[in-house]
Amino acid sequence: MMAANRELVSRQQISPTPIAIPSSELVNETSQFAHSLTNPGSTYLLYIGTYSGADADSIYIYLMDPVTGMLEFYNGHKAGANPSFLSLTPNGQFLYAVNQLTTFQGQPGGAVSAFAINPISGKLSFLNQQPSHGSGPCHLTTDRQGRFLLVANYLSGTLSVYPIHADGRLEIASQVVQHHGQGVAKEQEGPHAHFVTVTSDNRFALSCDLGIDKVLVYQFDSVNGSLLTNGEAVLSPGSGPRHLDFHPNGGYIYLINELNSTMTVLTYNIETGTATQIQTLSTLPEGYEGPNSCAEVWVHPSGKFVYGSNRGHDSIAIFAIEAGTGRLRLVGHEPTRGKTPRYFVLDPIGRFLLVANQNSNTVVNFQINTHTGRLSYLQHIDVPKPVCVKFWTVEKLHS
Repeated sequence: MMAANRELVSRQQISPTPIAIPSSELVNETSQFAHSLTNPGSTYLLYIGTYSGADADSIYIYLMDPVTGMLEFYNGHKAGANPSFLSLTPNGQFLYAVNQLTTFQGQPGGAVSAFAINPISGKLSFLNQQPSHGSGPCHLTTDRQGRFLLVANYLSGTLSVYPIHADGRLEIASQVVQHHGQGVAKEQEGPHAHFVTVTSDNRFALSCDLGIDKVLVYQFDSVNGSLLTNGEAVLSPGSGPRHLDFHPNGGYIYLINELNSTMTVLTYNIETGTATQIQTLSTLPEGYEGPNSCAEVWVHPSGKFVYGSNRGHDSIAIFAIEAGTGRLRLVGHEPTRGKTPRYFVLDPIGRFLLVANQNSNTVVNFQINTHTGRLSYLQHIDVPKPVCVKFWTVEKLHS
């Protein structure tokens, strides 16, 4: 994570630039868009989390044509201050957002908010909110059954676990885990939990802690919603591990390191939940000496490519995955056509890559060449301080 005051200060409000949609075509229970939403594969909705004030629209919803990749503004939703990172339940019925704050209801810490997704329109309805039990919550995810929500609090270095009620509301936290330690860089004065995910078998949870140069692995009790220490992978001093993604075969982890601008490859033992480093590469082109910090990482659904974002160089680093070993080879870099690519996402089938350029207030869409992994520019939209983009598809509701 970049400097804490940069993450949490109030931001100037900038209105998104909508593409005009006739009122007869706006999504509602009888519209053509509503009809397309109930026909699997016909369209996507994108939820975009932002840094925003409490009284402004702060989650934006866009329509995306899954064939052309083109985006159209649909709706804005007031979701409280700084709903920066978002997560959907596996069935697509509920959306959760961190409210990335240092003070909530007069107490130190942030919050997490729950929303129901209308199955016809995709619009959001507020359900409830809980304190995040830590300062600066920056990432969250549900378990694979959608029964628990796990939240990473950056500034305090804690993980919080919440049971999810059948109606989507968050119950009080079932556990709060405190990380310990520090690193060698100035940003590593203490633990900074930056990411948490649950493995596909729902047996383990992994958390990247930028402040202590570790990926912490926990056994996950999916009945009681509790975490038990299982092991850790220790990175080179000053790496600053930020986010990770798994290879589709489950046997490799691709970890992006914020502070030293590298990508680390680890093998992963599915049975024991242990991760072992095998390779680390720079995410920057040779000869680049300017400032940079890394942010996001995604593995292509084909298992052939890995992408990582550079903030400073303002690019997407493209790597090819060597079949059989999981090791990486640099393919090249694609400029993000904006400043500070804090996040990016691939569409569910890997045809498009969308970049959230936080400091130029844009989301930029690229088409992916599925043979080479390279990117081609398609479109950009104006969104104030975008941080996270999540896809919603009707297939999730009818699976």
